[in-house]
Amino acid sequence: MTRRPVAVFLDRDGTVMEDAHYIKSPDQVRLIPGAAAAVKRINDAKIPVIVVTNQSGIGRGMFTVKDYEAVKTRFESLLAREGAHVDASYYCPDHPSATGPSKCRKPATQMFEEAIRDFKLNPADVAYVGDRWRDVAASKKLGGRGIMIASHMTTEEDRRKAEEDGIKTAPSLQEAVDMLFGLTEKDGPA
Repeated sequence: MTRRPVAVFLDRDGTVMEDAHYIKSPDQVRLIPGAAAAVKRINDAKIPVIVVTNQSGIGRGMFTVKDYEAVKTRFESLLAREGAHVDASYYCPDHPSATGPSKCRKPATQMFEEAIRDFKLNPADVAYVGDRWRDVAASKKLGGRGIMIASHMTTEEDRRKAEEDGIKTAPSLQEAVDMLFGLTEKDGPA
């Protein structure tokens, strides 16, 4: 996919907001510097921004769906303060150690497939952006373009798998958006 995507799937924790490990309080929500501006650029291009996030703390009993919703509300209000918004959010509460096998937990593709259906998208025309290989792996199964962002949560195995899959990397969400919009020469592994 070399043209602009028709939708961008974003991981939340570690991509748009700081990953606070099993965040359950709205007070813990901190946007990554520059992330809201990057989301706003996508919004301004009239491209839907769809958050797809694993929230295994629910399945593990570390926080509730109500806690997740409160964090989501705070996250979206912080984006709105900077003129950005999310068009939809999908989450998976599962973790294999607590809930058994999961069809929604990334790298599984169920949440992406639901969003593709809900938004009537051609999977070849979407982009997947996240800080872990599991966030972008769906690009190989469903089509579209994956860009992995290097964060403190990105492991060497994530980097290896992304490289093996031909998934590009970027040092930030801003630079990933540059890549999606064709504004950078740096379109190779970072």
